[in-house]
Amino acid sequence: MLSQIQTETPPEDLAALAETHYFAANPPPKDLEKHVALARDFINFHSAAKRRLVLVTSGGTTVPLEKQTVRFIDNFSAGTRGATSAEYFLEAGYAVIFLHRQFSLLPFSRHYSHATDCFLDFLREGPDGSVVARDEDAARMLHVLRKYRNARDRNTLLVLPFVSISDYLHELRSVAQLMQPLGPSGLLYLAAAVSDFFVPPERMSEHKIQSTDVAEAFKKSKNARAQKTTEDEETFDNFDSSPAVPRSKSLVIDLDPVPKFLKNLVEGWSPQGMIVSFKLETDPEILVHKAKYSLDRYQHHLVIGNLLATRKWEVVFVSPLSPDRWIRIPNPAESHASTAAVEKDEPVDPKSLPDGEPDTEIESLIIPAVQELHTKYIQTVEAKNKA
Repeated sequence: MLSQIQTETPPEDLAALAETHYFAANPPPKDLEKHVALARDFINFHSAAKRRLVLVTSGGTTVPLEKQTVRFIDNFSAGTRGATSAEYFLEAGYAVIFLHRQFSLLPFSRHYSHATDCFLDFLREGPDGSVVARDEDAARMLHVLRKYRNARDRNTLLVLPFVSISDYLHELRSVAQLMQPLGPSGLLYLAAAVSDFFVPPERMSEHKIQSTDVAEAFKKSKNARAQKTTEDEETFDNFDSSPAVPRSKSLVIDLDPVPKFLKNLVEGWSPQGMIVSFKLETDPEILVHKAKYSLDRYQHHLVIGNLLATRKWEVVFVSPLSPDRWIRIPNPAESHASTAAVEKDEPVDPKSLPDGEPDTEIESLIIPAVQELHTKYIQTVEAKNKA
């Protein structure tokens, strides 16, 4: 039905149609009203203080396969880019709404969230039975703690969770609309790894998807034979290599594309805010092309392109009316190379990079560059408004 309407609708109305259909068909998260109230108070507080505010989205979005979700599709994102960026935005003087995938990395606590950096490894028992930081780690922990307490005490960080792609889009739309009074002082930094496909609710199973037909047979015929089949299946579930019943069914998932709401964001949800999106690719030959295509299609303000293999070493800024700008951490192996070679306008070869992660967080370079563009954007909008 929707596809038929789309063929009969002018192109300029398709974005609004997709928005209406999607949000009507996909229910909002149960905590949306609570989150909206928190965000409204937070935005009003910082708007009165004339402080710049950024919405940072972070982490992956799940795609549930059942309404009572047991199984879902996910991606690899742990929220590292978003959580790290949020810290540097706070250092730059922004208030931050951190819209993140539940249980993904958070600002400040991210330093002690990985298995390789378990916070218990940084602690020891004091002589009086107290818990204290190890001497060699105390200075670093104190530095992070002070930044965290500063954000808490100044009320400059609001943390809001989401889980599914539907949750994310409801939250994004609501918070973006609340940011409209901020005008160009509002910044939307969309670092979340958003799912491209989803299962529409009308095609979603109410209960857990079964791997065999046993449950269905049991419902249809509650007799001894059905009971025996269930017992046989239990044997198979315990790795019987010669089951009396067929092996598990294959699962074919029919996914629909998630509507691209970036145009709605640019034109309706936050028409004056500066909007930054990310483009992650694995093929270096298409990275800049895809970033420029996105910028041209949605008419927002900046695409930050990065490659999976080198995303912690370099990114490329693609923005309208500006040359592409590579931001990268110098490769220690090329410290002797000329400046021109280090600043080449093409992706680095992952094989040329040293093992492990760089000593510098690339977000420490990204955020000042974004802040610089945001300042220019505010000046441009204000000049237009005065003209």
